[in-house]
Amino acid sequence: MSPFDDSEQMQRFRSAWNSVRIERPVEYSLFTFGDSDLPYYLVTSAAKKGSAVTIRQGQVTVTRARIITPDSLQPEFQNFFDNEADLGLIEYMMARTAAFSNLKLSNHKGPEKIVTDTVEEAVARLNRQLDDAEEDRTAILSAPPALAGFAVLRYASEKVFSSASGNIQELRDRGFLP
Repeated sequence: MSPFDDSEQMQRFRSAWNSVRIERPVEYSLFTFGDSDLPYYLVTSAAKKGSAVTIRQGQVTVTRARIITPDSLQPEFQNFFDNEADLGLIEYMMARTAAFSNLKLSNHKGPEKIVTDTVEEAVARLNRQLDDAEEDRTAILSAPPALAGFAVLRYASEKVFSSASGNIQELRDRGFLP
């Protein structure tokens, strides 16, 4: 691959990264040992002017490798993208980080609900609903329809990155690392 191709891929990745938003982040970290669930609502903008906004509830399960073998060295992603062309975004990100080694991420999508709100109105209504229920473990994401899977991947990857230092410290505290 030429440097020009890499630059184009970087621009495509950066554009996609900046086109999705984590509207309501959650503050807890992933478990060091065992699986972690990341529930979310995904609000996607109208595909074309005049069409409806959609809301989908889902959950990403992050599974840590129990035993590291040659076939578990690479991360595994399930149910993030409907389009094979989007896999290039994952490959681009994975080639530049080691944070996902030995992880399995599985996205469980619920049915879509069509609403007449704007993205902003839908996000505000979901925020009120989660606040009223005192729910602090469910994120709200927003994205253009073509980047729905990438929005969920961004959310999960940011949780992995932000949890890494605490997970490493816990491994040290338990005597697994010097």
